[in-house]
Amino acid sequence: MPDISDSLQPSTAGRSLPGSALRDRGLLGRAALEALRKLNPHSLIRNPVIFTTEAVSALVTALAIEAAATGGAWGFPAAIAVWLWLTVLFATFAEAVAEGRGRARAESLRRARTETVAKRLLRPDDRSLWQPRPAAALRPGELVLVEAGDLIPSDGEVVEGVASVNEAAVTGESAPVIRESGGDRSAVTGGTLVVSDWLVVRITAAPGSTFLDRMIALVEGAARQKTPNEIALDILLAGMTIIFLIAVVTLVGLASWNGQPPSVTVLAALLITLIPTTIGGLLSAIGIAGMDRLLRVNILATSGRAVEAAGDVDVLLLDKTGTITLGNRQAAGFHPAPGIAERALAEAAALASLGDETPEGRSILAFARAQHGIAAPALPPGARIVPFSAETRLSGLDLPDARYRKGAVDAVARATGAATPPALAQAVERIARAGATPLAVAKDGAMLGAIALKDIVKPGIRERFAALRRMGIRTVMVTGDNRLTAAAIAAEAGVDDVLAEATPEEKLRHIRAAQAEGRLVAMAGDGTNDAPALAQADVGLAMQTGTQAAREAGNMVDLDSDPTKLIEVVEIGKQLLITRGALTTFSIANDVAKYFAILPAIFAASYPELQALNLMRLTSPESAILAAVIFNALIIVALVPLALRGVRYRPEGAAALLRRNLLLYGLGGILAPFLGIKLIDLALHLLGIV
Repeated sequence: MPDISDSLQPSTAGRSLPGSALRDRGLLGRAALEALRKLNPHSLIRNPVIFTTEAVSALVTALAIEAAATGGAWGFPAAIAVWLWLTVLFATFAEAVAEGRGRARAESLRRARTETVAKRLLRPDDRSLWQPRPAAALRPGELVLVEAGDLIPSDGEVVEGVASVNEAAVTGESAPVIRESGGDRSAVTGGTLVVSDWLVVRITAAPGSTFLDRMIALVEGAARQKTPNEIALDILLAGMTIIFLIAVVTLVGLASWNGQPPSVTVLAALLITLIPTTIGGLLSAIGIAGMDRLLRVNILATSGRAVEAAGDVDVLLLDKTGTITLGNRQAAGFHPAPGIAERALAEAAALASLGDETPEGRSILAFARAQHGIAAPALPPGARIVPFSAETRLSGLDLPDARYRKGAVDAVARATGAATPPALAQAVERIARAGATPLAVAKDGAMLGAIALKDIVKPGIRERFAALRRMGIRTVMVTGDNRLTAAAIAAEAGVDDVLAEATPEEKLRHIRAAQAEGRLVAMAGDGTNDAPALAQADVGLAMQTGTQAAREAGNMVDLDSDPTKLIEVVEIGKQLLITRGALTTFSIANDVAKYFAILPAIFAASYPELQALNLMRLTSPESAILAAVIFNALIIVALVPLALRGVRYRPEGAAALLRRNLLLYGLGGILAPFLGIKLIDLALHLLGIV
């Protein structure tokens, strides 16, 4: 059997060290060009603060040109204009860098979308009859044969066969994964490579609408919309811009009344230094970087709203099969009847399972080989394999001198007439109480023992649920199993609650009830029966290996199909909210500090009383305003790495988080302008610029 645990390790594909984007010269070059394109007013109008900055930059530029044309003093307004334009450019550059990493991933995905020629089957029951057809011409419902070395031409479901598939083109994970029919690992993605055996795939996607096509559009950011919190913050920033505009106009009136009206250039520069340009320039980059951080752990978010909601999730529903457990029941133990050796039971179980092509049947063969070194024997002439069927619920092998049967306990007893010894009946009951499924094995009408089939809990999942609990998130396992089996699996996995014998309707009702209580609910699943719940949940994490319906219903897709990565989703969501809050705190504190740092220096000539508040003793009003404009531009550049990397998330209460933000970013926002503007003022004076 394949080692499925390999596919549970979080992929490192696409990950980068913090700040590595700012060390990639190719990415920076492309971002610089994109930043220039983003200066288009039609693009900037969605960001009112930066749009206002661009409008003021154009005004000051016009004033500098007019002064130069008429022989006036043009050096100061020209310097102000240059730094105002740099402020706008740095803001668009931050957004372009954030988008650039997604575009780099999109280019690698495009390389996986090749013009493949598919082997379209002419008859579903004959793999030898096929005709070549371009992948772009395939239609949903058609069957194609994919053999070792072939690229899978389009998205589909495996209907026959089992094979190793290299999905590195999509997930970045180099280790091949198993794809097979009849389970939760039956979905395949166009552009991935079959490295062994063969598959018959039913096409499920129309041309141009494959999973790869949707991924490319999403990672390029074309579908990213502002979240409600971003919209609310935009409104706040626009309001602050209007307030400071009124304040500057008021200053014009006061200065004019005193007989010394300030120049339009000074007032324009003053307006830009006082409005919240810092957070206005970084807000979009913060949101895009949050989605990019998800992409670097191989989770594709279809909306920024989902990333934001993940930061506030407090209830998590997890489908058991394929999510908490590996997905298929596997042989976990042989329980021989009295007087029967365990090896003899294992040999009989292996022979009786030769006709069982289900994942459970193959797991019995693998378990017998692993425990006792039993390999599938060469069958003698006259041997007859009895295939497993859902109707008989058993499989078997008839040899010239022996008859073997394996299957449900009652089915084997009825088919062979074998009586179940009391000790074996007790073992069967113990297996069922432990949450496993007992199967009986018989030879020539005599019970040899039982096999325990168990849903294997994924390695390390108990520790990850404990981490979720520390984050204040309640975990609920949902399953169609009976309550006894569900309770046993839940206890082993360490979840907080269980919803047993759950139908799709019951999952939906449970989510709606939690949402009615004001809770934000996340759901992880991979099956078609999970699709309604994934669509209803605030955060729906679908497995990439799951069904097409599940992937379309969720607002996130885990390319590694590791549902425990919902921990990373929550952490990144919280990190997004914390980063936005921290930089907003810094920006507002920064603006307040600039207000008190430069206003006394600018208006001390008009109001000598303000000289007492000129604590920094700036060289001149012109030096003060130019230093403030330069600081205003450079602080955006200084904070770009933090916006892209995100503020580190720590599991702590809201009060502790607020204190840390106020102390670190609030106090930092107050102190930084005083220090920065003074240093720039000294540099301007030493260089003789003003």
